[in-house]
Amino acid sequence: MLATMKNVVKRYGNFMALDHLDLNVAEGEILGLLGPNGAGKTTAIRSLCGLIGFDSGDINVFGQKQHVNNLEIKRRMGIVTQEITVFQDLNAIENLRYFGALYGLRGSELESNVARVLEFIGLTDRAKKRPKTFSGGMQRRLNIGCALVHRPKLLIMDEPTVGIDPQSRNHILESVRTIAGEGTTVIYTTHYMEEVEAVCNRIAIMDSGRVIAEGTKDELVSKIHHEDNIKMTANMASDGLTADIKAIAGVKDVVVNGNDYVITSSAESGNVNRIMEIAMRHGGIANITAAKPNLEDVFLTLTGKCLRDGDE
Repeated sequence: MLATMKNVVKRYGNFMALDHLDLNVAEGEILGLLGPNGAGKTTAIRSLCGLIGFDSGDINVFGQKQHVNNLEIKRRMGIVTQEITVFQDLNAIENLRYFGALYGLRGSELESNVARVLEFIGLTDRAKKRPKTFSGGMQRRLNIGCALVHRPKLLIMDEPTVGIDPQSRNHILESVRTIAGEGTTVIYTTHYMEEVEAVCNRIAIMDSGRVIAEGTKDELVSKIHHEDNIKMTANMASDGLTADIKAIAGVKDVVVNGNDYVITSSAESGNVNRIMEIAMRHGGIANITAAKPNLEDVFLTLTGKCLRDGDE
C-alpha cells in the first residue's frame, strides 16, 4: 500500500473527528473519498498529509511513519485545497516557479516542470497574466498546477471543482485521469457523485470519523442489490405518513427531506402499491418512482444523508 491509516483517532476537545479510522490507499489508484458534511474527510486528509497531528493510531506514507515534521513525505505529496491558494499578485508562471522552489526544484528542472505544467493545465497563453484576471475555472486549474509542478507521487484533491463552470470541470476530470495514467496516485474528495463515477476506480465512504464501506462502484452497489429504492414526493409530508410507511413489511429505511421520501424496501416486495395507498390517505402524492440502487442510493442508505446538501 502507498499509504495506510490504522486506528487513527483525532479529537478536538470532546469532539472525536476521527474515530479509530482505517484507510488504505493503493499505489496507482484514484480513490474517491466520500462523506456527508462533518464526516471527517478533511481531518483525515490533513492528518495523512502531516498538516495536523493526531492523538493515536498509525499513519504510514511511502513506507515511512507520518508526523507533522516529516518533510521527506511532504516533498513527495501534492495537495489541491478547496480554497484557491495561489498568489493573486504573481502571474501564473511566477506562481508555479514559487511552488516548485518550495519543493526544492531549481534551474533547468524547475523551468522544464513549469513549462510542462502550464501546457498541461491549458494556461500557456496566460503564463504572464495574474490569476485575479482569470475566471474561476482558470484559477482552479492553476491551483492544481501548483500542486503538480514537483511531480508528486501522491496527489490529494479536496473538492477541486467547487463553483466552476462545466467546461472547466470536464478539463479537471480529464486531467485527473491523465495524472493517474502517468503513475501518480490520487485521493479525490467531492460532493458530486457523477465525478466519482467518472474518475474513481475505488471508493471509500466515511461517516462519523470512520470508513463505513469501501470498494469499487459495483462492489458497493452489490451491498444493497437485494433492495429497491422508491422515491416519492408527497403533497404533504407528516410524521404519520412516515410512521405508516416504516410499518410496511419489507421497508428497511425511510429518509425524509421536506416532502421528498426515499424508501428502501426489499426487492420485488410489491411495496410501491402499498406506499401509494398509504400516501393517498395522507394527502396524496405528486410522483413516485422505483429503481434499482445506484451509488447515490448506497451513500444514502449507509449514511442516511445526501452527499450534497440542498441544491448545492
